[in-house]
Amino acid sequence: MSIRTLSTAALVGVASLTLSALPSGASVGNSSTAVVANLTPLNASGVSGTAAAVVTHNKLDVTADASGLLPGAVHAIHIHFGKTALHECPTQAAAGNDNQLTTGEGLPFYGPVAVSLTNTGDTSPASVLALGRYSIAPADGTFSYDRPGIKTKGSVAKAIAAGEGVVVIHGVDYNDNGVYDFAAGVSDLDPTLPAEATDLAACGVLK
Repeated sequence: MSIRTLSTAALVGVASLTLSALPSGASVGNSSTAVVANLTPLNASGVSGTAAAVVTHNKLDVTADASGLLPGAVHAIHIHFGKTALHECPTQAAAGNDNQLTTGEGLPFYGPVAVSLTNTGDTSPASVLALGRYSIAPADGTFSYDRPGIKTKGSVAKAIAAGEGVVVIHGVDYNDNGVYDFAAGVSDLDPTLPAEATDLAACGVLK
């Protein structure tokens, strides 16, 4: 089955107006904190948008909206965190001589995957490449994600609430032919996948 035709659950609504209106770092209750990220393009993808999370103990209510995605293609999205990371997004200068910014080249900046923002099922780092459970962009290249009650480690939730979580969207059609192919080589995460399927499309820090 091609990456373009992998089935996923239907997208669940749009970002909550209440959540999107909150200022970054706002307290939304006695034990909840809201953080918001502006997603900006990487690899000249043209992808941009916003993401937000309400952190309550070890649970996250996450929403995201983006545009400029490859229509009909799956776009994995994760929250990254690492204790020794810089807690920021890489710039294109972090790419190698090929000017192709890969997931691995971004790791010193945002750290490993802490939360996999799948539509259904597991949301742990083990689902980083569970492509059948991430969203497929519709014909207009937009993306909306809304999943409440995502459980994570207490230490990860605390770090996200403190502004150290980084949202990354993957999937770049470098040669603009409308599909993920191997023209840009293989993925640095899985050599059976094209680099276009996993390279960085957009990034933002949850603040």
